[in-house]
Amino acid sequence: MNILVCISNVPDTTSKINFVENGTKFDKNGVQFVINPNDEFGLTKAVWMKESHNAAVTVLTVGDQSVEPTLRKCLAIGADKAIRIDCSSKDGFSVAKEISHFSQKENFDLIICGRESIDYNGGMVGGVIAGILDYNFITNCVDLDIKGTNALVSREIDGGIETLECNLPLVLGAQKGLVEESDLIIPNMRGIMMARQKPLETIEAQNFNAESINQGYHKPDAKKEVKLVKADEVDKLIDLLENEAKVI
Repeated sequence: MNILVCISNVPDTTSKINFVENGTKFDKNGVQFVINPNDEFGLTKAVWMKESHNAAVTVLTVGDQSVEPTLRKCLAIGADKAIRIDCSSKDGFSVAKEISHFSQKENFDLIICGRESIDYNGGMVGGVIAGILDYNFITNCVDLDIKGTNALVSREIDGGIETLECNLPLVLGAQKGLVEESDLIIPNMRGIMMARQKPLETIEAQNFNAESINQGYHKPDAKKEVKLVKADEVDKLIDLLENEAKVI
C-alpha cells in the first residue's frame, strides 16, 4: 500500500500571535512551528499501517526551507521519505493543486490530510485534492479499516458517528479519534538518528495561482469585564440579562 500524508507546518498553540504591516501579514518572529495536530493523528495511523498493511509512507508539505525540521520530525516518527514542494503556500487551492500535481504520477492508494489546519482552519485542501484526482473523499474520520481495495471509515457527524464504505483510492480527513493523543509517537534517539538517513527531497513547484486573497487579520476583541451575581439575587440576574446583555 502506498500512503501519502500531507503535513501543515503551523504555529504552536502556546505561541503569542501578532500581525504586522497594518494587519496584512502574520508575524513569524519568535513563533515555534509544529506539525498540525490533525495531520499528526493521520501520520500516526499511517505509521501503524506500515506493519499491518505493508505500507510505504511518504510525507509531503508545500513550503520553503524553514519547514524542513517539521518534515524531519515526521521521518523520526516513522515516515519512510519526505517531499518538500519548494514554494510558499498562497492559499488552500494552490496548495491542493501542488499536491495533486505531484500525486498524479505516484498512484497513492491513500492520501491522508488533517480535516483542517489549526492556523487558517480552511478545511478545503483534502476535498480539492480528491476533486482533482477523482478520488473518494471522507473527512472528520475517527476510524479506518482497510481490507483489500475497500475502506471502512467512521466519521464524526453532529450527534453521532457515521460509518461508510468505499473503494480505494481515498482521500481521508484525519482528526483526534483516528488515533488518540496517548497514541502519538514521540521520536526517540534511534528514530531521530534514522531520520537523518532517510530521503528528504525538494521538488520544483508548479506555482499555481491563488484563488483567494487574505484582506487582513485582526485579533478577537478583548473580553469584557465579568459581573458575578449571587445565587439568591435572581431579580438582579434577570435585570442584567434583559437590560445589559439584551438576551431576553
